[in-house]
Amino acid sequence: MPNKFLITSVLLFISCFSLLAQDKNNDEKLGEFSKEIVVDSIIKVKKPINPLSPAKAAFYSAILPGLGQAYNKKYWKIPIVYGALGTGIYFYTTSNKQYNRYRDAFKSRLAGFTNDEFYFDSQGNQLTTPRVTTEGLQRAQKLFRRNKEVSLLVLIGIYALNIIDANVDAHLLQYNVDENLSLAPHFKMNEIDATSNLGLTLNFNF
Repeated sequence: MPNKFLITSVLLFISCFSLLAQDKNNDEKLGEFSKEIVVDSIIKVKKPINPLSPAKAAFYSAILPGLGQAYNKKYWKIPIVYGALGTGIYFYTTSNKQYNRYRDAFKSRLAGFTNDEFYFDSQGNQLTTPRVTTEGLQRAQKLFRRNKEVSLLVLIGIYALNIIDANVDAHLLQYNVDENLSLAPHFKMNEIDATSNLGLTLNFNF
C-alpha cells in the first residue's frame, strides 16, 4: 500500500513538471513571435457624408456667383469668378455700345441724313465725304454684333463653370484622398525588458 502511494505521488509530480515546462515553452514561442512581427491596426472615423452638399453648393452659385465657393470654404476662388465675369461683361457692353453706334449712323444714312458722327472730323467740322462709308457701317455692325454674341456666350459659360466648380468641389471635399490601406515597417522598444521589436504596421482608413 505505501508503495502504491509513493508511485502515484511520483507520477503526479512528473506530470506537473511536464505541464509547467510546456507552458514555459509556449510563452517563449509567443515572445519570439512578437519580436518578429508587430501589427497595429488604426481605425480612423471620418465625418459622415452629406449627399445634399454638392446640390447646395451648385444652388448657391446659381443664385449668386461665388456663393457656392464660399460654402465650400474655397474663398480664394471668389475673386477669380468675379474677375472672369467682369471681363466678360466688359467686352459685352463695349461691343454692344459700338454696335449701337454704327447702327444709329447706318439708320441715319438710310433716312437720307448726312449729320451722323462720321460726317464730322475730330474738331467738329463737317466733311463732304464721311470718314466711314455706308458699306463700312454695315461691316462694323456685323463685326460688333458677332463680338457681342461671342462675349455673351463666354459670359454664360463662365457662369456655368462657376456652378460646376462649386458642385465638383463639394463632391471632392467628402472623400479622403489618403490611401485606404498602408503597410510600413514598424520598430518598437519594449519598456519592460529593454528589447526591440521589429515588424510591420498595418493601417486601415475607413
